[in-house]
Amino acid sequence: MSEALLKAENVSIVFGGLKAVSDFDFYINKGELVGLIGPNGAGKTTAFNLITGVYQPTTGNIEFNGKSIVGRKPYEITQRGVARTFQNIRLFSELSVLDNVKIAFHSHVKYGLAESVFRVGRYFGEEKQIEEESLKLLKIFKLDGKADEQAKNLPYGAQRRLEIARALAAKPKLLLLDEPAAGMNPQETRELMEMISWIRKEFGLTVLLIEHDMSLVMGICERIYVLEYGMIIATGTPQEIQRNPEVIRAYLGGEA
Repeated sequence: MSEALLKAENVSIVFGGLKAVSDFDFYINKGELVGLIGPNGAGKTTAFNLITGVYQPTTGNIEFNGKSIVGRKPYEITQRGVARTFQNIRLFSELSVLDNVKIAFHSHVKYGLAESVFRVGRYFGEEKQIEEESLKLLKIFKLDGKADEQAKNLPYGAQRRLEIARALAAKPKLLLLDEPAAGMNPQETRELMEMISWIRKEFGLTVLLIEHDMSLVMGICERIYVLEYGMIIATGTPQEIQRNPEVIRAYLGGEA
């Protein structure tokens, strides 16, 4: 546990008397690729929203890099090194592909408001660097040829890739991927698996993944947590999870 980059202890959240997540205990070590799975409505995205500050827990504590992030705003948690994608793609659809990535880089700019308004000092140097780094990211995701297109005009799979590229532009230590393979065909899913594995190594990332596509989860995750009705019912390696009677019951119903 000394290597834990993210740790949640006894985390619960109540909406109108209903516990959406209950006594959530969880950790992910630096450099790991961990999956969070469960039936629809199990509380997976709620857990992501708790980690990223969209929701505040009713009880319990969440630590990132050894410090509590409970009570922090989402932008503060992003600045500390946590980035995410969303189940429903949330790009700036009217902006260009390039500008979508550049916006994420701006959370780390060093020039001040006056330098930005009057375009003096560090402004031009940093803006040039941001554009260069943004184009490098787009090339990794095979989107450099679409840099000037509006994001809304990209095919669905390309929009998914752009969202991951934008998350990486925030220079995270921890990347949260909320159903990145949703809506993708089998070939696109295989390419996504390879991409996630590659960017994890290339960028030195820790990755937490929510996904319904079990071939993807079992193919790349080292450990898996299983949620049902907001509670963790199992944790282990992909092989252990596949054999777990509680997991089989949760997904298939009846006796294992």
